[in-house]
Formats: sequence, C-alpha cells, structure tokens
Amino acid sequence: MPADILARMGALARVPEHSLPLMTALSQGEPFCIGPYFFLAAEDWLMAVAYPLDGRYDQATFEASLEEALDRTGATACWAIGPELPDRLAPQMVDRDRYYVLSAHAVPPSRLRGPLKKVAETLTVTEGTTFTPEHRRLWGEFLGRIQRGEAPAMAPHVAALYARTPEALAKAGGSLRLLDARDAEGRLVACLLLDYAPENFVSYVLGAHSRVHGVPHATDLLFAAMLERARAAGKRFIHLGLGVNEGILRFKRKWGAQPGLPYVMAEWTEAPGRKAQSQDASAGDDARLIQDMALAFLRAPAERPRIVEDRPSRRPFAMLWEVEKNGRTSWVGGSAHFFCHSFEPSFRRLFRKVNTVLFEGPLDEGFMAEVDRAGRTPLPGATPILELLDEADIRRLERVVYGPQGALARSFGLEHKPRVDVRHLLATARPWCAFFSLWTAFLERQGWRDSVDMEAWRVAHDMGKSVVGMENLEEQLDSLGSLPSERVVRFFRACKGWKALSRRNMRAYLAGDLEGMMGSSAEFPTRTEYVISRRDQRFRERMRPYLEEGRCAVFVGSAHMVNLTHMLAEDGFSVRQAPFGLLPRLKLGLRRWRGGEDVAW
Repeated sequence: MPADILARMGALARVPEHSLPLMTALSQGEPFCIGPYFFLAAEDWLMAVAYPLDGRYDQATFEASLEEALDRTGATACWAIGPELPDRLAPQMVDRDRYYVLSAHAVPPSRLRGPLKKVAETLTVTEGTTFTPEHRRLWGEFLGRIQRGEAPAMAPHVAALYARTPEALAKAGGSLRLLDARDAEGRLVACLLLDYAPENFVSYVLGAHSRVHGVPHATDLLFAAMLERARAAGKRFIHLGLGVNEGILRFKRKWGAQPGLPYVMAEWTEAPGRKAQSQDASAGDDARLIQDMALAFLRAPAERPRIVEDRPSRRPFAMLWEVEKNGRTSWVGGSAHFFCHSFEPSFRRLFRKVNTVLFEGPLDEGFMAEVDRAGRTPLPGATPILELLDEADIRRLERVVYGPQGALARSFGLEHKPRVDVRHLLATARPWCAFFSLWTAFLERQGWRDSVDMEAWRVAHDMGKSVVGMENLEEQLDSLGSLPSERVVRFFRACKGWKALSRRNMRAYLAGDLEGMMGSSAEFPTRTEYVISRRDQRFRERMRPYLEEGRCAVFVGSAHMVNLTHMLAEDGFSVRQAPFGLLPRLKLGLRRWRGGEDVAW
C-alpha cells in the first residue's frame, strides 16, 4: 500500500468507519494504517477496523497487522470490527450484525409518494454544520425516550455518538452535515447526521425525530432529500449502517435497503508488555500447574485442586480528577476498598507523573492489623449487633454471606467454605467491623478479591514514590467508631439486595460516574455526615500543601470526592475530571451533555 494511504482514505473507504474526519473527530485518536487495515489509538486504547482498504479480508494478514499495532501502541483496552475476526477473539465477541446500503438512484417506495408530497408542503428541509440548542433539545428528547424504555435500548458506543455530535461537526471540516426538517413555526421536528467524506457514498450516521412537535413521515422526507443530495454530490450509494434492531431495520428495508458486508465486534483487554509477560506467565503457569497437580494427590477428596489461578481483569481508572493551580498539576482519585478489577496500568501511567502519593491513612500490614484488632475488641457496655437483629434477619444474612450450603450445593460444586463466623462477629465485633467483615466476605464470594487503594499503595511503593498517610490510627478509629448501630442493622436487614447493589456500584465506578455511584451506595453505613464531612475538611487541609507543590496524587474514598471537588475549587484550584480510557471519557461527555453542560474534550 502507498505511504500516503491516509490521504486517500476518502477514495478507498468501504464502510463508515473508514471515514477519517468522522472517526478522528469522534475518537480523538491517532489514525494509522498497517498493510490494508486502518487503526486508531490514543493513551491506553486501540481500535482496529478489519475491513481492508484494498483487496479482500484475510485473517492471517489482519492478525499480523493487529499484532504489530498492539506492539506499537502498547494498548490494553482494545476494540475490533470487521467482516470476520481472528479465532482468538471469538470469546470476546460483543456484537454481530450486517451493514445495509441503498443505491443513490433509489426512488421513494410507491406507497410513500403521496405522504411525501403532503409532508413536503408543511416542512422545510435545510442542511447545515452547526449544532444549535434546538438540536440539543431534539437529541435530549430522543435519548430520554430510550432511557424511559419507550424506545429500544441503544448500545453505549452509539449513545456516545450522540454525545459527541457537536464536537464532531466542529472538527470534521464540513464533511459532517445535519439534514433538518422544520415546521412552519421553524421548530426542528427531525434531523439526520450525514457524512460526505467517503468518495463513493454518503453515510447515514444517526438521526432523531420529535414526538413533542412530531409530524408524520418527517424522517421519510429527510430520506428522500438525502437521496437527492447524494446524487447531486456524485455518490453511488448511501451507507445506512447496521440493522441495530427490528424497528430500525424495518424502516431501512421500507426504503429498499439491501444487506451488505457482515459485521462483528470484539472488545478485550491486553496485558501490558504482553509478549514478555506471556512468556513469563506461561513459565509460571507451568510451575503452578505441576505444583497443583502434585498437591491434588495429597488433598482430601472433597477439596478440589486449584489448577488455574484467578487474575483480576484490568480496566482503565476513571474515578480521577486533575487539579491545577499556578501552573502546577496534581491528581485526586476516588478509591474503593473492595473491587473486582485491577487498575494497575493506569496507576503506573499516573505515578510516572508524580513524586508523592497520599492515602487516607497508612495501609501497611501492621497498621491494618491494629485496625482489625480494635474492631474485634467489643466496647464495654455496648449492645452487640446480634441483639438488634431477630433470628430471621440473622439466618437471611448467613445465607447471603455464606452462599449455598449443604449436601446438594456440595454435589454441584457450589458450596463455599465460610471465611467468617457471622454470629460470632455480630456478637463480639464493633458495628463498623461487623459491617466491613461481612460485606467483604460477601464480595469475596462474588469474586471481588481486590482493593483499589491497596493496589495503588503497592504500585506507589513498587515505583519508589514518597507515600504519605493523612490520618493516624486514632483519627481513623474515631471516625469508624461514630458509625451508628442503626445504620449497620438496616444494611444487614437489606442484605438480599447486596448483589444488585454491588453490580450498580461496579458499573458506576468503572464509568467514573460519581453521581451514579453515590446513588447506588448511599445505603452504605459509612455514608454519614460525621464520617464524610468531618474527614473531608481534614483531608482538604492535609492534601493542600502537596497539591500546591504539584506532581502529587491523592487517593480518598470516592464518597469524599463529592465535597472535595468543591472545596478545592474554593481554594483556587481548577478541578476537572480526567478519566483514563476511551469509553469512560465518552460516558463522561454523555453525562455532561445530558446535564446541559458544554462538553470539553
């Protein structure tokens, strides 16, 4: 392929994802080609387009190009789309569909000609490149119907396209255009976003229509206008994108759309330094396998050998804010005491930019042992939690914490060996210790064996950073001791909802959605005014000198970020959320856009 292939993308484009202006505007990634395949990359992510710009798709050629792209970028968060994908990505397939195309010389179906003539008398069609407040209202109305379940659900990456429309229009150099239909009062009733960058076709990117000011067949009128404009621009066909769902597909087929290229999409995570790591891991796995097989002969028959060691998947860290003052930059991250994914690659990238890392308190083994010892020592005269729960509450709590028990569960391999004694903890531990111990035991049974702050603590020490704890043992125990027994009891009684609560909490945390996370975790016993607000002021005072000096990273529980972002702004810092990873950034932009904010990417 010639060296100037990117300059010829418009002529070579075969699918909408080959549009250089569209893809760079939406992703803000760096485009490049390896062989006949197009890639976009930035920071820790890579998107691969396996539709060749020349010739036919060849799995071996694409796999070699993908391997080179992964080595070149060091990406960990990866997506690939194509007519097919390498066999190794089969378990990571997240979508299957087909593109649909329409000849630019197609004419409106006969049954639409009468309605089109009538609607053309009431609506005016115009084309432009400016995203106005009216477009924002129309997009908001359309997405609101989906949120309320009044329209079919939308894939996250499609919803992100709606969020990025204003910036994409501004950066696409006029190749992206809005085709609008307005009524006699000038109200926007329907709109299509079209991409004219490919030489041979126009891409229908997305669209929306109003029900508040709805006019029947408004979208059909825009389709007819789209065909006229495509012919005038010398295009051969319209690329209508994917089938998506039955409703959308039915509309496209009504206009005569024909199935085109097949479409599959995969999403996966690559390990950093994957080649060296895969060799080392392979050797380690061999050693563990031999050891486990040997131990299997020595174990009791009821104990199953652990042949494969569980490893947490790695995700980009999204709960992160950049703070700046007088040209000096630092970062504040919202941590989680328990989690099911690793953020080590993001932490290593972040810590390369800092000298000092602050935590709520020390996290070394000696300190944590002191906290645990204090929590398991009952206070004289205090009423144990056990006496505040009835027998039905306790049995329900045991079922949730222990999981399936008994001979039947054992026969299906579902029984978990209890890691804690529920009744003993309720009888002897302080309320905060009983809460943390039983909640942790439940999460571990769900596969949550990691801690965000502990992982950050370990990586910071591993990289030789100066590590500081902002609170001492007495201060932390004082905060924990303020936890009301009533809140702990209420949380235990609601234990049947713990699984749903943990899943909502996980989704919000991975998206960097602080508001969503607080909404899903407000029930936690530790979310009290005393625990949060009093410590917020303490953290504010103790982190401020380090933040003013710059090159510092701070980790506090995510709940503290609600107040701290405002406190730091009051102290003269500029504060903006700065998540790692493409998908968290897109979701952040979508949340801001829905809230009516200008989205600065």
